[in-house]
Amino acid sequence: MEYLTVKEAGVKWGISARRVTYYCVDGRIDGAEKKGNLWLIPDNAIKPADMRRKTNSNREAID
Repeated sequence: MEYLTVKEAGVKWGISARRVTYYCVDGRIDGAEKKGNLWLIPDNAIKPADMRRKTNSNREAID
Protein backbone atom coordinates (compact mmCIF):
# COMPACT_ATOMS: atom_id res chain seq x y z
CA MET A 1 0.00 0.00 0.00
CA GLU A 2 1.22 3.45 -0.90
CA TYR A 3 1.07 6.28 1.62
CA LEU A 4 0.99 10.07 1.46
CA THR A 5 2.35 12.55 3.96
CA VAL A 6 0.12 15.18 5.52
CA LYS A 7 1.50 17.80 3.15
CA GLU A 8 0.95 15.63 0.06
CA ALA A 9 -2.62 14.81 1.11
CA GLY A 10 -3.29 18.52 1.66
CA VAL A 11 -2.14 19.37 -1.84
CA LYS A 12 -4.18 16.50 -3.31
CA TRP A 13 -7.36 17.57 -1.47
CA GLY A 14 -6.82 21.33 -1.74
CA ILE A 15 -6.65 21.98 2.02
CA SER A 16 -3.90 22.91 4.46
CA ALA A 17 -1.57 20.36 6.00
CA ARG A 18 -2.78 21.47 9.43
CA ARG A 19 -6.39 20.62 8.51
CA VAL A 20 -5.28 17.14 7.38
CA THR A 21 -3.52 16.70 10.73
CA TYR A 22 -6.75 17.61 12.54
CA TYR A 23 -8.59 14.97 10.51
CA CYS A 24 -5.96 12.37 11.43
CA VAL A 25 -6.06 13.21 15.14
CA ASP A 26 -9.86 13.01 15.15
CA GLY A 27 -9.75 9.62 13.40
CA ARG A 28 -11.69 10.87 10.40
CA ILE A 29 -9.31 9.40 7.79
CA ASP A 30 -9.62 5.62 7.51
CA GLY A 31 -6.28 3.84 7.51
CA ALA A 32 -4.20 6.81 8.69
CA GLU A 33 -1.29 5.69 10.87
CA LYS A 34 1.07 7.65 13.06
CA LYS A 35 4.72 6.61 12.90
CA GLY A 36 6.70 8.64 15.42
CA ASN A 37 5.70 12.22 14.68
CA LEU A 38 4.65 11.52 11.07
CA TRP A 39 1.13 10.73 9.88
CA LEU A 40 0.90 8.30 6.96
CA ILE A 41 -2.30 8.49 4.93
CA PRO A 42 -3.27 5.81 2.37
CA ASP A 43 -3.15 7.21 -1.16
CA ASN A 44 -6.70 5.96 -1.81
CA ALA A 45 -8.17 7.64 1.30
CA ILE A 46 -11.24 9.79 0.81
CA LYS A 47 -11.26 13.39 1.99
CA PRO A 48 -13.59 13.76 5.01
CA ALA A 49 -16.47 16.21 4.82
CA ASP A 50 -15.80 19.62 6.34
CA MET A 51 -18.06 19.71 9.38
CA ARG A 52 -17.64 23.49 9.69
CA ARG A 53 -19.92 24.05 6.70
CA LYS A 54 -23.62 23.37 6.39
CA THR A 55 -25.19 22.04 3.23
CA ASN A 56 -27.74 24.03 1.29
CA SER A 57 -30.33 21.24 1.51
CA ASN A 58 -32.03 22.86 4.52
CA ARG A 59 -32.39 26.31 2.96
CA GLU A 60 -35.60 27.50 1.36
CA ALA A 61 -35.55 28.73 -2.20
CA ILE A 62 -35.40 32.49 -2.49
CA ASP A 63 -37.73 34.02 -5.09
